[in-house]
Amino acid sequence: GVTMAELLHIYMNNPTEGGKDGTEVSSGTELAPISVLLDAGKGEQKAVKCAVRCESGFHIDGTLTIKFVGGHADKWKAATDNKYTAETALESAEWKDSISLSNVADRNTIFWVKAISTADEKPQQDTSVDIQAEGLLVSN
Repeated sequence: GVTMAELLHIYMNNPTEGGKDGTEVSSGTELAPISVLLDAGKGEQKAVKCAVRCESGFHIDGTLTIKFVGGHADKWKAATDNKYTAETALESAEWKDSISLSNVADRNTIFWVKAISTADEKPQQDTSVDIQAEGLLVSN
């Protein structure tokens, strides 16, 4: 059988709401290394625009839950989109440990992720954390 992992993908690189663009970062919902290189010396935060969409002919019945799993999951937050930019998302978005997205189908549904670094860390790419997407995938 075909698994949900083959039919649902997460994208980065400024994806467009309602579009089919972006660079795929997940091959499967279990392992989606979203790497955000942080200048930890500044204790900075960076908001990254992401999208999720199903393969053509499929959609999520109900809501899709996005959350983080892994060693440093507590440093990552997600937010639903409200036409934010990378700058306004940090200020205005409602950042949570997990979010629910509705109406996920074969076009991009935008969400945001951010990683928080603290000033005592060296800059690093944190690939120990994966984005997990959970929902009921059904054919149209």
